[in-house]
Amino acid sequence: MIKSEPLPRPEMPPFPRLSGVDVAALSKQREARWRPRLVDQPLHSEIFASARDGSGAGLALALARDALAVAGAKEDALVEAEDRRQLLWVQDKRAVQMNGRPYIHALPEEWRERVICVEAGKPENALFALEEGLKCRELACVIGEIAGNPRALDFTASRRLSLTAEKHGIALWLVRIEAEADLSSARMRWRARPAISSEPRWNPACPGAPAWQAELFRARSHAPGEWRLTSKDGRLCDDAPPKQSNRPLEHHPNVPLFLSQRSPHRSPHSGNLVRATFGRSLAAVSRG
Repeated sequence: MIKSEPLPRPEMPPFPRLSGVDVAALSKQREARWRPRLVDQPLHSEIFASARDGSGAGLALALARDALAVAGAKEDALVEAEDRRQLLWVQDKRAVQMNGRPYIHALPEEWRERVICVEAGKPENALFALEEGLKCRELACVIGEIAGNPRALDFTASRRLSLTAEKHGIALWLVRIEAEADLSSARMRWRARPAISSEPRWNPACPGAPAWQAELFRARSHAPGEWRLTSKDGRLCDDAPPKQSNRPLEHHPNVPLFLSQRSPHRSPHSGNLVRATFGRSLAAVSRG
């Protein structure tokens, strides 16, 4: 009986040894936190949100506006001084039923005449419109809204969107309404919900600036984290939550009790415009 000799094992190349400086650089790169006005923005992002508050579409619009502002500020000869390209907004039928259509007059003033709205009957048609829009360099960016987890939006379809966006340089923000975070090739994935707005400085009865509680739970080049984002004067800001005082409300003798307890956050610039009458008419008070 002839015994066969074992074949020689191929020599594996030695693993490169990283120095302490390299390890620190890699750790710093992985732990880099996202912030507004970043220059290196991904071209394919997903935002998971509820259909009850419209926070997903609002955050997608704010992120798109922030990214386009950064791109316009680059010192590049190929970038025009004023970008007047169109914005493509694609929705499937269920997304329209659950979240409504974009309200043109509520959009930023510079975008109201530049939005192209597309309503697709099926998710397959919506994905086709998104992919075709990413191939058009005459578009500034693409925003999509798809409800639930349709079978057509699998990892293969997501990968096609990522490759198309990176090939043609057009950014996509895809809002996933009432959806589970399944497999996806999106470079950045968010969860969005509404946050309490800070009171306006001069009139506390007016609506405050839009704010979102945004959670970045997956990103290729950034560490996960959570931010309170708000839009102020057209800029996306990382805002701290409004401080709430635990002190009991002080009741001023000249202010009715129901007025002093109406709002726990009273603006320092709002005062009593009219002295309380306590059951007497203003004419009687003026005569007195």
